[in-house]
Amino acid sequence: MVGRTFLVRHDDSTFTVDYDTDDGFEVFQFQLFSLTSIPPDEQKIVGEDNDRIVSDDSDLAAVSEKLQLVSITSEEARKPEKQEETTSSTAGAGNFDAGTSVMSDEELARMLQAEEEALLLQQYVAGDNRAQFEEKVRPYISKVLLYEDPVRQEAARKTVRLDNLEEKALVSLAKEGNFKPSKVEEDHVFLLQLLFWFKSSFSWVNAPPCDGCGNETTAQGMGDALPSEIQYGATRVELYRCNSCSRVTRFPRYSDPLKLVETRKGRCGEWANCFTLYCRAFGYESRLVLDFTDHVWTECYSEALGRWMHLDPCEAIYDRPLLYEKGWGKKLNYVIAIAKDGVYDVTKRYTRKWNELLSRRTITTESSVVSVLTSLTKECRRNCTSQVLSILEERDNIEREALERDLRSTDDAPISLPGRQSGDKQWRIARSEFGTESLSSSSCTVRICSDEHVTKIYNAFFSILHKFVEDSLTASKGVEVLKILRATVVDLKKLPYKKRRASLKPNSIVGTSLVHQLLPSFKELLNALSLKSELDSNGILSVCLAGDPVQTALALPVALHALDELISDLSKCDNFSKGSLSFPLLRLNRICSGAVLASGEELPFGSATAAFDGTRMSKWEEPNGAKGCWIMYKLSANMQELVAYELMSANDAPERDPMDWVVEGSNDGGLSWHVLDERRSEMFDKPFQRKTYNVKSTGFLSNLFRFRFLAVRDVKSTSRLQVGSIDLYAKQN
Repeated sequence: MVGRTFLVRHDDSTFTVDYDTDDGFEVFQFQLFSLTSIPPDEQKIVGEDNDRIVSDDSDLAAVSEKLQLVSITSEEARKPEKQEETTSSTAGAGNFDAGTSVMSDEELARMLQAEEEALLLQQYVAGDNRAQFEEKVRPYISKVLLYEDPVRQEAARKTVRLDNLEEKALVSLAKEGNFKPSKVEEDHVFLLQLLFWFKSSFSWVNAPPCDGCGNETTAQGMGDALPSEIQYGATRVELYRCNSCSRVTRFPRYSDPLKLVETRKGRCGEWANCFTLYCRAFGYESRLVLDFTDHVWTECYSEALGRWMHLDPCEAIYDRPLLYEKGWGKKLNYVIAIAKDGVYDVTKRYTRKWNELLSRRTITTESSVVSVLTSLTKECRRNCTSQVLSILEERDNIEREALERDLRSTDDAPISLPGRQSGDKQWRIARSEFGTESLSSSSCTVRICSDEHVTKIYNAFFSILHKFVEDSLTASKGVEVLKILRATVVDLKKLPYKKRRASLKPNSIVGTSLVHQLLPSFKELLNALSLKSELDSNGILSVCLAGDPVQTALALPVALHALDELISDLSKCDNFSKGSLSFPLLRLNRICSGAVLASGEELPFGSATAAFDGTRMSKWEEPNGAKGCWIMYKLSANMQELVAYELMSANDAPERDPMDWVVEGSNDGGLSWHVLDERRSEMFDKPFQRKTYNVKSTGFLSNLFRFRFLAVRDVKSTSRLQVGSIDLYAKQN
């Protein structure tokens, strides 16, 4: 129902907006976005009568009907370049930039009071164990210096398919519409791909399999290290007895990353140790981060973000420093970052409960912690020039300010963080680190959907199938032609992305002459893939790059999956003729290049735009969508009449498949909605199943489409909804 009608003033214009309580505050923000082009994450909505900032449904219910909308970006642009806020506290002062949401004055005052009381109490409970604190940190200094060894760095680089990670990094940017990234942008996403690659290539060891028969083993205690093991820092060796053949298997805990590059297995200590070497091998400023409550991870300096970024190789999670406190439920005390040029207390980056955490920092006093780390840092920098020292000291000051700022930030409040995923389940439960299943966001920003290549590929099959009909090819022979195209796409995908070239290989059913005869009909598809055909002097027909190799890398998976589906559909055609050239065999006039917003998304691998990227390799996942969620697609151009749509099930977990939903269109940017289609009790039989639906209510032009998913297949067994893909088809002019 419509709850209220608001008059929203923005600049010199006033808009009338109906607020539907069934939709919620996020949809209200999207309505404002469609009217003013201010994205939700940049909107500041204020009640004109009482200056109350509106941030949720309850605020909308409480304020008057007159609102003012301000763009945060524009508002900040009008402020002085440097706005300093000084807070008097034992924690020091910090600059609060416009991009960080900070707590209210009242909340800040309460926090500062609590910190002061915690520090006062700590004086009575903290020990005088300065030496003990130093002994825990000092050994890691020599460890991080190993990462600077050229031999170790080269050994790490040799294990990585550099072109493959570069391709994945550039494709991830291209999916966001960035085909010409800067070096800084490219370096940032390459680091993330390195993290994901490491997670898939390194093995977690709970109990090693038997060296003899490969069966499960049971821990038997510790053994003495052999000289060959001590050589690579394995002063501890765990022993395991096979449950089948009784053979004893040794598990040396190597600390030398050179050996870990070879073994590629271990627990969090080995993972973080080895991954930090990889980061240094590819030129990233890196730190090994020691958590005194028994965990280790990595920090790298991101030029793109202008700050240090948290990376956990065991979990493949990045830039989520509250993972341990908020997700795992860890009771942190000391978090120390060790680099070649210094040792840093970064605990404040990983907590929003500093005053509570202070009560657990009992090894020594805070002044002793500062003194020890300052002394160790001076040792690390003793050979630095005065110019380098000046740069490092400036960076240290910036980081100290950032840590104070982050401590008071509320930006990460909507993020739901997971419990520990690595390690045996019972082991995680015993450590009280199990938590929830995965990383998710309860809200997401408006995202541009760069999917024009998907539409071009779908359209390109018209020329090919039309040529089949024109040349009186049977469906079975057409399938063989498509299989040749598919084999070529597969061959291209296997090659380095900058050197793609593969031949169109005729077979016993489709000869060379027929391939040459059909070649003109392939042109549109090749263009959609940024490819071209070439005939060499030996008469061999090849396909090679014709433009930006990133465009090709982005489009090849779409073409492969589209060919798989077309081959399957054409195989079912009993009477292939001109009348067959219709939907859904041909999927023409697919809507593309819009903006996407959803009620929630799974990060980083289940974002909202994944529903529209045309591949089976990704999916949109709504972590709280089992009993209801939504996703919207806003057109970038003219109004369109939706006549059909397709949904594809995702790769796993059939209980998360959508079962009941409503499709709606709006011609006023979301102020009002018209029901276009409604489905109940739909069932997907298998993963990656594409189901086609003709819209029941036609004739309505829309500039915004919304899917309201009402229930999943088994709402009792999951809280999640997932969709492999969504394709929208407009009426052909």
